[in-house]
Amino acid sequence: MKLTRTELVKRRHRRVRRRVQGTSERPRLAVFRSNGHIYAQVIDDDSQHTLAAASTLEKTIKSQSKSGANCEVSAEVGKLIAQRAQNQGISQVVFDRGGNLYHGRVRALAEAAREAGLDF
Repeated sequence: MKLTRTELVKRRHRRVRRRVQGTSERPRLAVFRSNGHIYAQVIDDDSQHTLAAASTLEKTIKSQSKSGANCEVSAEVGKLIAQRAQNQGISQVVFDRGGNLYHGRVRALAEAAREAGLDF
């Protein structure tokens, strides 16, 4: 039985989420990647609240690029999520790659968030 890409991502995501838990002191930076866009959220799993969010659908990022599916735009989302998290007083997070491989757009987002000041 051959699994589809979506099924493989879901399996990896369940495996990652068993180990990754966000707290109020160190929330979870969750990344969701679709074919056309990338989304990032800083989530406190204890209170089940999203503390900060950014995506390629935002006007500032969408106006800069005609495609939301490349590494440069993902890096912009990483910088933006780091800036918004720091405005909330968050400097340390736990990285949740969302079942995606740490490669390409997910890696670009993570490295840009690190450079912008998030610690993970």
